[in-house]
Amino acid sequence: MSFVDRKIEVRPSRGDAPFKLEEVFFSRTDERGVIESGNSVFSRVAHYDWDELHGAPHKLIRHPDMPKGVFWLLWDRLKRGESIGAYVKNQAKDGLSYWVFAVVTPCEGGYLSARIKPTSELFATVEAEYAKLLTAEAEEGLSPEDSATRLLERLTELGFDEYEKLSTHALSQELVARDAGLGNPPNLKIKKFHSMLESAEELTQETESLVQEFEAMRTIPHNLRVIASRIEPAGGPVTVLSQNYGTMSRDMSEWFEKHVLGENSNFSAIKSTVNLSMFAECLVSILRDCDKQLSTEQNDHGHIDLEKEHKLLASLIARQADKAETGLRDVSIEADRILNACTVMHRHFLGLSSTRVLCKIESARLSRDGETLTTIIDQLGVFQARISAQLDRIGQLSTAIRASEND
Repeated sequence: MSFVDRKIEVRPSRGDAPFKLEEVFFSRTDERGVIESGNSVFSRVAHYDWDELHGAPHKLIRHPDMPKGVFWLLWDRLKRGESIGAYVKNQAKDGLSYWVFAVVTPCEGGYLSARIKPTSELFATVEAEYAKLLTAEAEEGLSPEDSATRLLERLTELGFDEYEKLSTHALSQELVARDAGLGNPPNLKIKKFHSMLESAEELTQETESLVQEFEAMRTIPHNLRVIASRIEPAGGPVTVLSQNYGTMSRDMSEWFEKHVLGENSNFSAIKSTVNLSMFAECLVSILRDCDKQLSTEQNDHGHIDLEKEHKLLASLIARQADKAETGLRDVSIEADRILNACTVMHRHFLGLSSTRVLCKIESARLSRDGETLTTIIDQLGVFQARISAQLDRIGQLSTAIRASEND
């Protein structure tokens, strides 16, 4: 739409600038945030002529209701070469406001920001949190960095221990809500990612429970060794059982703590990788819509090189699609590694059953210590059954994660 056409558009005298749910717009800046290009929807919604937008700082449309801490977080991530998303309230030239969910990604020569209209339930929550943070900035004199820290602390309370997790969750929810609002079929790829995240979260919970079982079990092999020292020579069946169970429970516990539960563990990286892949896939969806939108505006652009913008969008789409696919492959490899480890551990644990049966037989011929030994061996049987069931469940969840990647 040209500037002349935009003058004909009926705009309210106050409130929200016209911005339809099906619309998507983008703008591109240099590394300093100076506007170099964009599509007609951006110009129309912001109510600026392109002569006013081109060469102007992107903060031209910044709304005073926006906390400075949000922009500090955005620029912090962008300067690291990361893509990021955020809810942003903007102000048009005529004073009207418009909320967007903006996804900003590095591109050749600067950054590209693609925006959709937010409509999810999460949007209302974030809007309220922004208002609180803006008040804190004013009343407490928070610096942008301090404001960003305050926001991150609040997000942790809301269940997001990293801003990137909120960013990905919000982006996926906005796309789901947008599809529902437009009557589009559900995005199966987003559904797949959500399923993977649910399985990863449940797997972590199962593993935490498994490690607790190992901890509770550690005293049993010690008690067995004490009894073994009284009733049999070194190397007897009770001694062997206590040694095997002690070694197995310790090794399994340490493996899961290191590779699954640890902050820097490989499986901890799985959840982050799923989040990054889902963000990349959602970004691909928005960028494709930007490209389609730009194609419908072919005759409206005298201010930009259309071929250049289409090529840039295509390059970004290819890059993000590759990032999403690479992440999924990494997740599948790690889930496969955990599945194999569970299979091996399960086999070893079952192999201890024969030794446990020998000890049960041994306890039957003992008069003084037999009853105590029987009780301990029965406890081992209960622990083994529970741990085996948990290993099976962890294996099922790992299989589900791998299967989701191939759907």
